[in-house]
Amino acid sequence: MEGGLSGIAERMRDIQERIAAAARKVGRDPASVRLMGVTKTVSAEGVREAYDAGLRLFGENYVQEALAKIPQLPPDAEFHMIGHLQSNKAKKVVETFRALEALDRPSLAEAVSRAALALGTRFPVLLEVNLGDEESKAGCSPDEAVELARRAGEWPGIAVRGLMALPPYLADPEEVRPHFRALRELAAKIAALELPGVAMEELSMGMSHDFAAAVEEGSTIVRVGTALFGERKYQ
Repeated sequence: MEGGLSGIAERMRDIQERIAAAARKVGRDPASVRLMGVTKTVSAEGVREAYDAGLRLFGENYVQEALAKIPQLPPDAEFHMIGHLQSNKAKKVVETFRALEALDRPSLAEAVSRAALALGTRFPVLLEVNLGDEESKAGCSPDEAVELARRAGEWPGIAVRGLMALPPYLADPEEVRPHFRALRELAAKIAALELPGVAMEELSMGMSHDFAAAVEEGSTIVRVGTALFGERKYQ
């Protein structure tokens, strides 16, 4: 067993209790928020431990890493691609994952749509928004997200299901809250346009240290890695 993995079930219960408390605080149904385990660098054994504890939703950042793990997990384990994606990897993502949470440009939308149509499916995507205008992070600007959503009807192989954001890291979750609120307001703005092929059903926002604030601001998917799997060593 990898260092830090033992105790996943207990940590997961604690996280889910905190999600439920945050949801109830603002009058939301706790069932409207899903916990995603971010499994970058976590072995298939570690992912399986989370699965055995009841977790079903997982996020991977790298296609090749995910391809090695996913076949070792039961078929009802739902994997989303959450990392920056090159267009030439679109086919593998459509074949392997249940959704892409990192759509940030028209060329990628076209590649995903083409791959999905070849498989006779319509692939769910979330538009990734760079709320802090950080050069080190992927994602389109809020204005670009509106235009990308507007163009979504041109790509019959994708179905836009919401927005994802990775706000600036700030130690105080309350300082991150305005970014979460901005994403919720952007989703409402896009929803009001009633665009074909576009639904703002999902808001993927909130991570290990700030997910409670994200839930209070409307998150439907919180992406938790460190708080669930422990500190990890990156190459």
